[in-house]
Amino acid sequence: MGSASGAAVAVDGAGGVLHPDDLPDGLVVADASGRVVCFNAAAARITALPADEALGRPLESALPLEDLDGRRWWRLTEPYGGLSTRTGQPECNLLLPGGREVLVSARYVRERPGGPVVRLVVQLRGTEARRRTERSHAELIATVAHELRSPLTSVKGFTATLLAKWERFTDDQKRLMLQTVDADADRVTRLIAELLDISRIDSGRLEVRRQPVDMAGAVRRHVAAQTARGQRPDRFVIEVVEPLPPLWADPDKIDQVLGNLLENAVRHGGGTVTMEVAPAVTSAGTEGTAVTVSDEGPGIPEGAMTRVFTRFWRGSKRGGTGLGLYIVKGIVEAHGGTITVGRADRGGARFRFTLPVGAPAFLTQG
Repeated sequence: MGSASGAAVAVDGAGGVLHPDDLPDGLVVADASGRVVCFNAAAARITALPADEALGRPLESALPLEDLDGRRWWRLTEPYGGLSTRTGQPECNLLLPGGREVLVSARYVRERPGGPVVRLVVQLRGTEARRRTERSHAELIATVAHELRSPLTSVKGFTATLLAKWERFTDDQKRLMLQTVDADADRVTRLIAELLDISRIDSGRLEVRRQPVDMAGAVRRHVAAQTARGQRPDRFVIEVVEPLPPLWADPDKIDQVLGNLLENAVRHGGGTVTMEVAPAVTSAGTEGTAVTVSDEGPGIPEGAMTRVFTRFWRGSKRGGTGLGLYIVKGIVEAHGGTITVGRADRGGARFRFTLPVGAPAFLTQG
């Protein structure tokens, strides 16, 4: 009991000493009589109760937990007087005085199976991280519902109209309606693909199928696609610094990255869009390829730089799900690369990603 928290020290596997105040979660320990003998710094922070006020008090008094129905948790669980076969309580959401939520789990320590509880160990965790995750999931669902509603309403409206009044429309009118339906179906398909990518990125299951990639050729192809959609050819500048190292990457996913960054520059930027491809050294000191996409628009505010690659960040109010750059970062990192954002020389946004040269799976196995 040599510390302010009343904690006995624990010895780690290397023979060093670990103090309870070093633990990131709250730790509360009660003895065989139910009085608190350990109340670490994290527990004091979570409960807003100083350790010296908790030590020596009955556990029910120092940690007056209630369930979500307002019932006293210790009276419900009876750790000292309940079934002698119980070993603890799984994590659950409980309330501290004032309605503050906390995640609580407990372990009952017995000297022998079926014997009395000689020590009760309680772990406390704040709910902030879980709340952030829940809010993120809720926002994702709301965003998806909003983005799906518009194209699906359009598809339903046009198809219902065509089925009901097919003979009344000219061939040109029918073609225009079907083209709109086709475009909206593509929009739904892209959104579903984004959701699948997010799921794989979040779970660490994003697969990278490495093949030889001509990065300069891929950049030129994406610029050509933009001009085919009506952008002026003189709006784009392509700079290639050769010789480029051979690059092994997933062509489809690299297309996704390039398409997203170029579309972002065209839609939210301004002036000339410059794409540079050059050899580079990765953060690990290995050979790689870097691609830089910059524009001459208003750029990204300094305070927003750290949020650019998070979910739902939008550089403007001009539509989009705000998921594209989050996916771009996930794809680049799945390749072992890095991506940064900054201000371009002429004031616009500047995105730069670097990929290691990589190697196909059959060359790295064994």
